[in-house]
Amino acid sequence: MAFQILLNFFLAFLWMFLQVSFDGTTFFVGYLLGLIVLYGMRRFFKADFYMRRVLAVIYLTLLFFKELFMANIDVLKVILKPKLDIQPGIFALPIELKTDWEITLLANLITLTPGTLVIDVSDDQKILYVHAIDVPDVQDAIKGIKDSFEKAIMEVSR
Repeated sequence: MAFQILLNFFLAFLWMFLQVSFDGTTFFVGYLLGLIVLYGMRRFFKADFYMRRVLAVIYLTLLFFKELFMANIDVLKVILKPKLDIQPGIFALPIELKTDWEITLLANLITLTPGTLVIDVSDDQKILYVHAIDVPDVQDAIKGIKDSFEKAIMEVSR
């Protein structure tokens, strides 16, 4: 993947030198042309086309901001209710992630979302213990995390 990025930058700079124009728009056009060339040559590389991972990272970032916004609204609703009728709880979240950085990223994304906090990771690194401020249905909470954050992290890393 790093080779493809460097090759794309090389093609963009080559385009700038061939056009004898050293401004940002010429670089951008060269970068786009380099993307087209690399996409056409993607079968000759060992790794997947690198823009797939770049788009997956962008999707993960946007997903986090969406979940952050929705969680803030949910916590605000809990705070503004005159009667406190929440069901806090700790639940075990089984995960399919393998590497340390994937597990750390998932734990941080869950913790940064208001209303949830990762308390512990099991010794075999297959279960996260999560505290949530309001968990009416544990299976729904597990499914929500697995279908959003865990799936997006797996798209980025694999």
